[in-house]
Amino acid sequence: MTKTFFFYDLETSGLSGRDDRIMQFAGIRTDLDLKQIGEPVNEFVKLNDDTLPSPEAVMVTGITPQQTQDEGYCEAEFSKKLISDIFTPNTIVVGFNNIRFDDEFIRHLFWRNFYDSYEWSWKDGRSRWDILDVARMTRALRPEGINWPVDEKGVATNRLELIGKSNKIDHLKAHDALSDVTALIGITKLIKQKQPQLFDYLFKMRDKNEVKKLVNLDVKQPFVYSSGRYDSQFNKTTVAFPLTAGKNGNVIVYDLRYDPSKFINMNPKDLAKKIFATWEERKADDFEKLPVKELQYNRAPAVAPIGVLGQGDGWKKIGLKQSIIEKHKKILLSAPEFAENIRTIYENREEYKKSPDPEAQLYDGFVSDADKMRCEAVRNAGQNELADMHPNFVDERLSPLLLHYKARNFPKSLSDTESTEWEKWRSERIMRGLPTYMNSLQKISSSTTDENKQFILQELHLWAESIMPAETE
Repeated sequence: MTKTFFFYDLETSGLSGRDDRIMQFAGIRTDLDLKQIGEPVNEFVKLNDDTLPSPEAVMVTGITPQQTQDEGYCEAEFSKKLISDIFTPNTIVVGFNNIRFDDEFIRHLFWRNFYDSYEWSWKDGRSRWDILDVARMTRALRPEGINWPVDEKGVATNRLELIGKSNKIDHLKAHDALSDVTALIGITKLIKQKQPQLFDYLFKMRDKNEVKKLVNLDVKQPFVYSSGRYDSQFNKTTVAFPLTAGKNGNVIVYDLRYDPSKFINMNPKDLAKKIFATWEERKADDFEKLPVKELQYNRAPAVAPIGVLGQGDGWKKIGLKQSIIEKHKKILLSAPEFAENIRTIYENREEYKKSPDPEAQLYDGFVSDADKMRCEAVRNAGQNELADMHPNFVDERLSPLLLHYKARNFPKSLSDTESTEWEKWRSERIMRGLPTYMNSLQKISSSTTDENKQFILQELHLWAESIMPAETE
């Protein structure tokens, strides 16, 4: 089968892939020349009565819970549609910051609905790509032919709507999923037209095996790296160096823009404090960041050989000199104990805080092949079959997850005992989020007189009232 792009975007109830939900999904399929194939997809997903959306998020998107209830698929139906119609074999899934945001919501959606959380992005010729990092590297290294926006403070910004506006690309409504997809395709076409060589190169580098050829610990060499973690003044781009092994076969890299001398003799405890400093701590005037980060091979990082900088112009664009890079590289190579300390710190880091909630336990382990067969039976079962279905799962996460799946999608399949158990979980989840929710509504209400926003506020009040646990009404 011929490969195709599927450009997509989500609007969600909040920022957490674990705790929040997809409310709108939109996408457009194209061929590899970016010509549209078929009709756009634009669907709502029902927000369940266990979720209080972020009022701030709803104010941005304008999508109310009631609209999703009236027009949307339940999660089980929507998951099936994604697998059967959208993420088909040989599809390259593309978004704008999708790898760090949207894809996370897709993984957790599939987890809650008994689909494999990973196969949609790699199996049967599938892959994924993120145009945000492509835009960052294009802006830093090959900006010619494209108008690059700055924000109100004059700082370079790569926001989708601003790049589109600067280049007269249609973007009818920012934060509407389908409008965002249309703008994304326009920006992708622009980069492909104006900088085809870099575009084709980064398209190839979405393959983790291609990234490993350039960035590895067997032949350590500096490389150009564009990432949101790097400095805005240099267009989020630097020259990095493979330092040591990370978790899950990834690699920790050092930003050679910064002199390692001040860090290499620090003890592991002080190094860890810098690596895991909070946002507030990082804002302190005397805070000096430790310029290391984990490069994850399967996240389509925007990396390139150092030769793309040429003989001088490229170096100037990112504010670096080759002599500085060589000097800092030699210091790193002379201090193997520093690399080992960094490796140990990352190795012992707890990636995700453990949760007793089965819906938040996706990353606690992989599902066995035997349980995958039982999951398939769950997906294929109707309401009557689910009522009598009690799979003998080996994985202890899956039985409580099945209760949630039945309650959301097939509530009539619940026994009296299951209904009581679900209501207890649902009530606790709502009551945990209620104080923050009501406080947000109050703040927004006192700061706006806009009729449309006031209507949305009213809808959000009604939503909370409609899903409130019975004993608190």
